[in-house]
Amino acid sequence: MTTVLQVEDLTKSFGGVRAVQGVSFSVAAGEMLALIGPNGAGKSTCFNMLNGQLRPDGGRVRLLGRDITGLAPRRVWRLGVGRTFQITATFGSMTVRENVQVALLSHARRLLRFWHPAPSHFGAEADALLARVGMVEQAERACGVLAYGDLKRVELAIALANAPRLLLMDEPTAGMAPRERVELMALTAGIAREQGIAVLFTEHDMDVVFAQADRILVLDRGRLIAEGPPAAVRANADVQSVYLGAGLVHG
Repeated sequence: MTTVLQVEDLTKSFGGVRAVQGVSFSVAAGEMLALIGPNGAGKSTCFNMLNGQLRPDGGRVRLLGRDITGLAPRRVWRLGVGRTFQITATFGSMTVRENVQVALLSHARRLLRFWHPAPSHFGAEADALLARVGMVEQAERACGVLAYGDLKRVELAIALANAPRLLLMDEPTAGMAPRERVELMALTAGIAREQGIAVLFTEHDMDVVFAQADRILVLDRGRLIAEGPPAAVRANADVQSVYLGAGLVHG
């Protein structure tokens, strides 16, 4: 399998606090890799170094063999790294289709040529992406009136508009009902495997993690304490001490 993301000895400190300490891992094309850990474990710091929002103090981040360590977020995005966030970021007054069209125009470097994405610009491409995430029937609705679970699907379509090789998903099911969480991550896993997209995600819902992740990384106080398939991580004594005894409810 092709290695899409290679992280080597990543380190970051804030004052005297070592938020991430020598973390190394890789993600392959089509793989769903979960990054979990208690609050303050370093997950968000790690994510922010991968997409350029934070510059590491040490270590390397490579995308398909290319060193992207410390590049600005826009440049990292241009190289094929998509990201979704805990809180959805769509244009509420625009339709579902128009939101995806904006992402497609940006990917094509044509966004600045238009004040508003006319229906003729990437309309068919937008509808294809919306069909893939089960939202094409709501293409004409304004994002501002959508249910939260539907907004998450639109956000996924927007992320896919950049044709990412790597997708970073920060708490993708936050705020969703249990059934919606399972459906969204099963959908994401299917797309990732079909299109060869490497997915790294953080998640609070351990049912989702253990059901959808091919492998799991566990951070605690900035250190990687476990890595492996779900069954092995669940049986790991260190993980049980840090997490399972508390029901794996915080991440």
